[in-house]
Amino acid sequence: MKRILVCEDEDVIREFVVINLKRVGYEVYDVNCGEEALRVFDAANGNFDIVLLDIMMPGIDGFQVCKELRKRSSTIGIIMLSAKTQEMDKVNGLMIGADDYITKPFKLGVLVSRINALLRRAKDFGSSTDTELQSNGIKVLLLQGQAFKNGELLDLTAAEYKLLCLFMQNPNTVLSKEQILDKLWDCEGNYIDSSTLTVYMRRLRMKVEDNPSEPQMLLTVRRMGY
Repeated sequence: MKRILVCEDEDVIREFVVINLKRVGYEVYDVNCGEEALRVFDAANGNFDIVLLDIMMPGIDGFQVCKELRKRSSTIGIIMLSAKTQEMDKVNGLMIGADDYITKPFKLGVLVSRINALLRRAKDFGSSTDTELQSNGIKVLLLQGQAFKNGELLDLTAAEYKLLCLFMQNPNTVLSKEQILDKLWDCEGNYIDSSTLTVYMRRLRMKVEDNPSEPQMLLTVRRMGY
């Protein structure tokens, strides 16, 4: 059973999410502040598949909690929940390591679909028949879920790792934004937009390119994709 940690300070929203996620079969734990989220996460030795994380909370806000969770785990799925609708807030959340960003109010079906897409993405990339990918000084060990640049381990989030794998499994091939979104997030591409993909590409380039502002491996092909 997949384990989800819900961190939300609004009691009504938290109880609604917890009750309904339990109904669809998840094991759910809930807290009402960032400090408690980190305490519970540490007490469980990080044994969660997904963290649903509100941004606007008293004390430690969701952005800081996200940063702390990423220090503890590069593979945990993090979905940020927020009433803040500005594009910059979304970009900030994704840049510090969140895998997804959902704006309140949201429908239960959308939340469940986004959770399932994130879990499915992890499962799909664990089923490759290859065990190792190499290109331009980058090596990916698929069985271990690790990536290296010139022999040094890369600190990649789950989303960054899977995006890197997708490109390395399709060398010298232009992938459209739609193809990438469909493969990595949702089978119909309904829930993740192209601006989110742009942020992920920026994050990945910062970690694999020698000069992210002048990329040599992860290239943008105008009007076509990457």
